[in-house]
Amino acid sequence: MRLFAYANYLDFLREMQAYSAVSDEPNRGATRIPMTKKIALLFAGQGAQSVGMGRDLAAHHPVAGDLFQQADEILGRSLSGIAWNGPLEELTKTSNCQPALYVHGLACLAALRGVAGDFPIEAAAGLSLGEWTAHAAGGTFDFATGLRLVETRGRLMDVACATTAGAMAAMIGADESAVRALAADTDVDVANMNAPGQIVISGESAKVELAVSLAKEHGIRRATLLNVAGAYHSRLMNSAYEELGQPLLEAELRSPRFAVMSNVTGDAVTTLPEIRNTLRDQVTSTVRWTDCMESLLARGCELFLELGPGEVLAGLLRRTRQDAEVVSVSDSASVLACAERLRKV
Repeated sequence: MRLFAYANYLDFLREMQAYSAVSDEPNRGATRIPMTKKIALLFAGQGAQSVGMGRDLAAHHPVAGDLFQQADEILGRSLSGIAWNGPLEELTKTSNCQPALYVHGLACLAALRGVAGDFPIEAAAGLSLGEWTAHAAGGTFDFATGLRLVETRGRLMDVACATTAGAMAAMIGADESAVRALAADTDVDVANMNAPGQIVISGESAKVELAVSLAKEHGIRRATLLNVAGAYHSRLMNSAYEELGQPLLEAELRSPRFAVMSNVTGDAVTTLPEIRNTLRDQVTSTVRWTDCMESLLARGCELFLELGPGEVLAGLLRRTRQDAEVVSVSDSASVLACAERLRKV
């Protein structure tokens, strides 16, 4: 079961959706496109992975292929081979999945910039692991530094999952106060605030199961256990939190070129100590994705570009703002379609 981390979590997000090259410097060779709409980038988190992701991008956009090749060289193994050819069990391992999604998200952005030019970006956000990709896109750290940090994060979380008996459950049709009351009564943590009416709890397996059984007594319409490797974004990830501190402290960071939303605070982080602290805290803290989306909307963002496999983030955003315009980018065809949309902005 440990190899299929977040496998059903993605299914949960898709069900709820139905229920309602990157470098430290801007692309100097590309034409900068004036925009009448403020653009926000959204980066996928763990659970969005799929075998084959990035292969088409690399075949049609050399700048994307270069990023996958760099990743293989930096990590000393064929991450591209796992992402492009699987098997799914291998790709879904947290230590593979997180760096693969990081590279794929940045490859999508690099390919898009190669076609559309150096368009201005107002802000960015990423779901859990995706926040690290957002920081790389903003230049908080360079590609290699971010990749090594993400691989370390994934490895440490794998270990935490293997050494604890954790579980997660989705609470559907409930407000935050009801879920927090349930979490307090059963001694579990609130892991994700994904969208209105979509909240996930996390903690020791027996306690999460108890919370599921008591959910209706707290006015929660439906509670469902998720098939995940462990208790992500809970105190059971504390060993990963502890060990991630030193690598983050040693990494060279800079203030991002555009606003990057923190999953922990739900708003932009700017100072280097704050960025380090929130990226570390994120491992055990609640992912306040709804707040991140509301912060982007409050900044006047009108066009959202989802960079990564699938369209889960588009669905979550539209539960927060039904008329939000989101363009999802994951392969060469969607890169071209997005570039065409940007030309009309």
